[in-house]
Amino acid sequence: MADDTPGPSVAAAEPGPVPVPGEGQSRRTVLVAIGALLLGMLLAALDQTIVSTALPTIVSDLGGLEHLSWVVTAYMLASTAATPLWGKLGDQYGRKKLFQTAIVIFLVGSALCGLARNMGELIGFRALQGLGGGGLMSLSMAIVGDLVPPRDRGRYQGLFGAVFGGASVLGPLLGGLFVDNLSWRWVFYINLPIGVVALGVIAAVLHIPVRRTPHRIDYLGTFLIAAVATCLVLMTSLGGVSYPWASWRIVGLGVVGVALLVPFVLAERRAAEPVLPLKLFRVHTFTLCSVIGFVIGFAMFGSMVYLPTFLQVVQGVTPTLSGVHMLPMVAGMLIASTVSGQLVSRTGRYKIFPIAGTLVTAIGLLLLHRLDPASSAAEMSGYFFVFGLGLGLVMQVLVIVVQNAVGYEDLGVATSGATFFRSIGASFGVSVFGTIFSNRLGPRVADALAGVHLPPGVTPERLTSDPRAVAALPAAARSAVLDAYSTSITDVFLYAVPPVLLAFLLAFLLREEPLRGSVTAPDTSEVVSSNPVQRSSREEVARALSVLGSREGRRRIYEEITARAGLDLHPAASWMLLRMNRYGSAEPALLAERVDIPVRVVTDAAAQLEARGLAVREGLPLVLTDPGREVAARLFRAREESLAELLGDWWTSDRPTDLKDLIRELSHELCGSDAEQPRNGPPPGDHEPPHH
Repeated sequence: MADDTPGPSVAAAEPGPVPVPGEGQSRRTVLVAIGALLLGMLLAALDQTIVSTALPTIVSDLGGLEHLSWVVTAYMLASTAATPLWGKLGDQYGRKKLFQTAIVIFLVGSALCGLARNMGELIGFRALQGLGGGGLMSLSMAIVGDLVPPRDRGRYQGLFGAVFGGASVLGPLLGGLFVDNLSWRWVFYINLPIGVVALGVIAAVLHIPVRRTPHRIDYLGTFLIAAVATCLVLMTSLGGVSYPWASWRIVGLGVVGVALLVPFVLAERRAAEPVLPLKLFRVHTFTLCSVIGFVIGFAMFGSMVYLPTFLQVVQGVTPTLSGVHMLPMVAGMLIASTVSGQLVSRTGRYKIFPIAGTLVTAIGLLLLHRLDPASSAAEMSGYFFVFGLGLGLVMQVLVIVVQNAVGYEDLGVATSGATFFRSIGASFGVSVFGTIFSNRLGPRVADALAGVHLPPGVTPERLTSDPRAVAALPAAARSAVLDAYSTSITDVFLYAVPPVLLAFLLAFLLREEPLRGSVTAPDTSEVVSSNPVQRSSREEVARALSVLGSREGRRRIYEEITARAGLDLHPAASWMLLRMNRYGSAEPALLAERVDIPVRVVTDAAAQLEARGLAVREGLPLVLTDPGREVAARLFRAREESLAELLGDWWTSDRPTDLKDLIRELSHELCGSDAEQPRNGPPPGDHEPPHH
């Protein structure tokens, strides 16, 4: 609730013009720039999903099925580590140049991935691609805040969520289509024309002010946490596959990974802006959500990598059809995440969703473990849907729970911290699943081929590194080897059940606290992405209040503040009053023409203001009287109070300046922007006042 500090005075309710993002740019220019940003987001989003259906063909072509997981893990680790740096560097040096740099790095990585001659090269180039991908994800949505005012950000950021959701559906299909009709290399080459278009449009039309926000970037902490994750992921992916678990290399990786935690903790204690503030772990809810998020990322991305392998190798479907078979899982995930997020936002109850989600995820994994070469398409679709449903029930809600549990000053880092652990969990999931699969496959293939006369050039080793070689086997041997593949892949899902059940038990320990009005469901891009979210506390609040504002509707806002101010005015009269208060006058007929609404609505509002003595005619224009200015001040104050109530205990007597500025900016938007003055022509977005 709003605190008891005095509201703004009349003078404060007549603030000077607030800089409006995108001011001075035409609506068309802003939309073209947004389109280019969406292309950048599409590149990064597709690359998280398009590769999965191409992986079986890639490893068959380049060899090294045992290192399949690293094609995905290298990208994930690099993008996860780079995302916080891109955000801070963009604040410090300007987002446009950094975004262009990220596109170039991503395109160079994509071109090199397409040219890769072996698995080692592909893995290295995927890491380079991931560095650029982290920048595309974090900077594209940050630049939206530079282009559009807060009231419109929810709508535009919703577009980014829609692009990400669409990429989750289209990615597996496109990957399969390219493999079937062109080459797996086109999975990477397709980025080049899209990226070049985005780069050209950004250079030509993106004009944003360079607001340099100095940061003391935590380079050491970022390096150390990336090193810890890399060592432990390498240990889990190479152990028992490339080297024995007891070898000095594997033991050494584990020791180094754990040892590096000590300097990381010391670095985070001393850092002015730590990449992962240790104080967050004193928040019971944050710690629990981080662990649950880690497990969900572990199960989700590990499964998404190996299900196409099962479909293509064991079921014998084409890469394109394997993408089609994955759609029920994606559909279940998107439906459940959207519905659960909306229910939490509207009811304020959230504890049931992590509990139900982790339980359904465990059931989905057990169902996936039941898959075999004889499983029908309907059976697989049902199992995939249940698994996706479980993931969707918990992923969206975890972000909401974390945001509700922390103070305003920690909102940004807590959100990025929670999603960071999901991203690290994804890397571990792909790695651990790959190790289990490889360790099981080799011995089972060898047993299946015992006593079998093999065709020339076909060996057990080749069969475990090149799935296409299975087709050269006699029918009986082929069936046995496919059973070995099937069992080895489905065992992976069984091993994921205990961690998910642990997350299920931990979900019971979450404390359900009253939900702040400003905590809303996050974007789809925040939920499905393997990259951590990177926003400041102010940006998180601006996004949430924008979503609430667009859901509330413009007419409803004016009705609410008019009632709160204790006034008996039509909503359109309040709308006109605030604009006159800012610009000094308004000509009703011309104003109606500029905002494209019926003249009668505006003239009725003007007549009411004149009848109440709140405005008088000076020729054609209307100007406010002293009572009119006092009423405008009450309306402005009412809007500030209504927004402050949504913030709950974030709006304290010692609230930070940036939060006060944000509320003032959002309140000021009701008074119109400079672009809405008659001399500037039709306003971008046609901010239509309410009809009474």
